[in-house]
Amino acid sequence: MKTIRVSLNSIDKVKTFVNEIGKYDFDFDLVSGRYVIDAKSIMGIFSLDLSKPIDLNIHAEGEKLEEVLAALKPYEVA
Repeated sequence: MKTIRVSLNSIDKVKTFVNEIGKYDFDFDLVSGRYVIDAKSIMGIFSLDLSKPIDLNIHAEGEKLEEVLAALKPYEVA
């Protein structure tokens, strides 16, 4: 598992983010405080406070993980 911080501060970003991770078969969780939601759920994402960066847990390894990290670069924050 790998954790990165992502910013999903607009409706368009949320839609493109969900479309991007929907291409992969493994699990993604968004963690905001004590809430953990399925990152492939648009409704779940909108239940979070999107004004701040959120932790994304990616449940993948190896080559696939590198592919996902490259695809998620536009959403990642340092």
